Amino acid sequence: MPAPLVRPRDHRMIAGVCAGLARRFGTTRTTMRVIFLVSCLLPGPQFLVYLALWLLLPSEGGRRSSESW
Repeated sequence: MPAPLVRPRDHRMIAGVCAGLARRFGTTRTTMRVIFLVSCLLPGPQFLVYLALWLLLPSEGGRRSSESW
C-alpha cells in the first residue's frame, strides 16, 4: 500500500510538497526536486500547482479541522 500523500515534517526545503510526493511515489526527495525544477523550464502552471498542493495537502501528524484555520 502506498504512503499517504501528506507533507512530512522532516526533510522539508520550502513546504515539503516535493518530499511528500517523493515518499508517495517511491522516489528520492532529490529526484522529485530535480523533476520539479526541470518542469519549471517547460510552459505550464507548475508553480501554481506547487502552491495549490502546499495549501491543500495536510501536514504530517496534523489535524485538518476548523480549529486549525
